[in-house]
Amino acid sequence: MGGNRQELAPGKARGIEDRLTGIPGLDAVRERIGSWGADGASVPRHVHALLLGLRRLDAINLAYGPAAGDGALEEVAARIQHFAAGDLDGPWMLARAGGGTFLLVANESCSRERWQLFADQLAEMIARPIAVPSGVLRLSPRIALIRALAGESVDSMLDRLGNALQDANEQQRGRLAWADGEVSPPGRSSAQLETDLLGAIDRDEIEILFQPQFSLADDRLIGAEALARWNHPELGRIGAGVLFGIAERVDHLAPLSRHIAHRALAAGCAWPGELRLSINVTPADLAFGSYVRQMLDLVRESGFPPRRLTLEVTEQALISDVTLAAQTLAEFSAQGIRIALDDFGAGFCNFRYLKVLPIHYLKLDRSMIEGVASDKRDVAVLRAIVAMAEALDLQVIAEGIEDEAQRDVAAHEGCAYYQGFLRAPPMSAAAFAELASV
Repeated sequence: MGGNRQELAPGKARGIEDRLTGIPGLDAVRERIGSWGADGASVPRHVHALLLGLRRLDAINLAYGPAAGDGALEEVAARIQHFAAGDLDGPWMLARAGGGTFLLVANESCSRERWQLFADQLAEMIARPIAVPSGVLRLSPRIALIRALAGESVDSMLDRLGNALQDANEQQRGRLAWADGEVSPPGRSSAQLETDLLGAIDRDEIEILFQPQFSLADDRLIGAEALARWNHPELGRIGAGVLFGIAERVDHLAPLSRHIAHRALAAGCAWPGELRLSINVTPADLAFGSYVRQMLDLVRESGFPPRRLTLEVTEQALISDVTLAAQTLAEFSAQGIRIALDDFGAGFCNFRYLKVLPIHYLKLDRSMIEGVASDKRDVAVLRAIVAMAEALDLQVIAEGIEDEAQRDVAAHEGCAYYQGFLRAPPMSAAAFAELASV
C-alpha cells in the first residue's frame, strides 16, 4: 500500500502495544481465519470484517495525558468485545491493528444490511462518554466494512479495509464506509427499526437461544445461558447488542427483559435433572424499582426452581449505583438465586464489587482466556484470578473456550465451568432440550 493510505502492518504480532488492551495482533487473525477455511490460506465464505479507527487520539493524549488515551483504548476494546459477544452467533475475533485501530472478523452468515446495522450500533456504543480520572472523553469512531470475496487472501481483505477506512476519514461523509467503494445499502431507518421492535414481541420475532455450559472436571452439561435474538423479517437475525440498543432508545427495555425471562424460564422447566439457567441482567433492570418483584413473580409462575437460576450482571450494570445493585441482588440471593459477575476482566475491574456484592460466580471475559494456551503471562493472570476467587469462595466460569488447549489450561488452573464453540454454539430451545436428553 503506497501513498498516505492507512497501512495495516502485516507482521504485527502480539507485542507490548497489544498488552495495553489485552487483545492479540494481526498475526493471530491470520491464524484464526485460516482455521475457519478449508485450505488454511484463503478467506472462507461468510466471513465479515470491520476496521474501526478512532479519530483525535493524539489530541486526547495532549489534552488529558497518555494515561487517559491508554484508558480510552482499553475501554474501547472492552466495549467491542462485549458488543460482539452479545450479537454474533458464529466464531469471531478482535485484534489490535495499531494505534487507535481495531479489527473485528466474524465467521457469520448475514446480509450486508445486517452487517451494516451491527457496525452502526457498535459505533454508537463506542461514541458514548468514557470517564477517565482527568475528565470525560467522547470518541468519534469511523468504521470500514467488508464481506470477504470467495477465495480472497487475508492480506487482500486487510488491504481493502485499510483503504476504505482511509476514505472514511478523508471524506467525512459518515462514520461507515464499505470497502472498494460499495454503496451502503439503504436498510431501514432508526425510526423504522424502533417501530418494528415495538411489535416484535407480539409477532413472536424475539427468539431465545441457549449457550450450553459444561463442567471442566468431566465435560458434563450443567446448564445454559439464555440469549436473545431478533428474527427481523427483512434484515434477518439481529443479535442482542443491536436489539438492546434499539430497545433502549424506545424505552422498551423492561418489556423486552420480561419477555426474555418468561420464555427462558418456560423452556428451562422442561430440562431434566439439575440443569441451571442463566439470565442476563441489564442496567435498566437494576434501575427499575419493581424489577425484583416482577422477576420473582415470573420465576414462581413458571415453576422453575430458584436454586437452579443464575442472574448474570456486568460491571456496566453496576456503575450508576453499586449500593442499590447490591441490595437488589441480595434480595434475589435470599431466595436461593445465584449471582454471577459477568465479563470479569473486560476493561477496568473494580474489585470493590467483589466485596459488596452477594456473588457466587466470576464469569471470565473471553479476553482472559484467548491467549492462555500460548502466553505465560496470560496463564499467570488466570491463575491469580482463580486464586482470588477461591479465597472469596467463588467458582470461576470460563467464557469463549474455542479449542482443547484453552480448555485444558482452564481446567488445570482451577476453573469450574466453561462455555464456548469448542463444545457447542448457541442453539434453539428444541436443540438444547435434545442435547440435555442425551
